Amino acid sequence: MRYTIFMRLPPDTIIATSKLMDYLLAPGTRNDKSKWLAQADYTVSNWQQLERDLRQQVMPLEAELDEINQYGNVYRIEAELAGPNGRALPVVTIWMTEHETEQTKFITLYPQ
Repeated sequence: MRYTIFMRLPPDTIIATSKLMDYLLAPGTRNDKSKWLAQADYTVSNWQQLERDLRQQVMPLEAELDEINQYGNVYRIEAELAGPNGRALPVVTIWMTEHETEQTKFITLYPQ
């Protein structure tokens, strides 16, 4: 029998500014998510809105344990992320609670 483990992310979860500005919202040649996020009006110039929306719309939902690796426990949350223009994007977000520090961090998001 397999059990699914859920948890709520702690309020002090770290969402690194560089992860939003330099990775998700910056145009790139590989795994470019910026065009997809721009459909909901998320851009480098309003990266704070993306952080706020992740904290308010996604973090309160239950996170499902996805894997345990050498670095920590990896969780996923599938959600609808409503952007500044009201358009909702179906997203999968990945979070990790590090074994060493016990700190929870935002890893990435991608289209569901």
